[in-house]
Amino acid sequence: MAKVIRDESHPVEKPMWDPYVAGFFLGLVLLATFLVVGRGLGASGALARFTARIADTFVPTWVSSNGAFGGYFAKGARWWDDWLVFEVIGVVLGGLAAGITSGRFGIKVEGGPRITARQRLFFAFLGGAIVGFGARLAQGCTSGQALTGGATLALGSWAFMFAVFGGAYGLAYFVRRLWT
Repeated sequence: MAKVIRDESHPVEKPMWDPYVAGFFLGLVLLATFLVVGRGLGASGALARFTARIADTFVPTWVSSNGAFGGYFAKGARWWDDWLVFEVIGVVLGGLAAGITSGRFGIKVEGGPRITARQRLFFAFLGGAIVGFGARLAQGCTSGQALTGGATLALGSWAFMFAVFGGAYGLAYFVRRLWT
């Protein structure tokens, strides 16, 4: 359980959702996206479109000639034409609403006994950059691979997720001392 501080002298425990219940509802959301939109969940496509829009503001000639970003604006297309943009906006707004209504909203960086908040932010941004690069290189993110690919029983998605979990468990042995 995480502690939410209402005032400095009285920390109040706020329970989190049971992970199995949350997973069940995530499965229902995935099913709904297949039924309503005809596609599964993912996020990296939306991030690429946001990036293309920002780049188009500052260097439009580069974006129009760029093979990776130019297609988002070809033939009158707009950066928000993909429903994933609205999915990611909904995820951010839904997370914000859930945090506020549950009394768990707050801004803080949690470190460990052997890692400072600054180090935690550095490693979070470094890891995010590596994962973002990998998602663009693979033309998809882990949520698309794990949720959408796994739900359609794609062999590559299952192999990918076994590799991700195996790698995470293998690496955890070496970094666990930072958190205990």
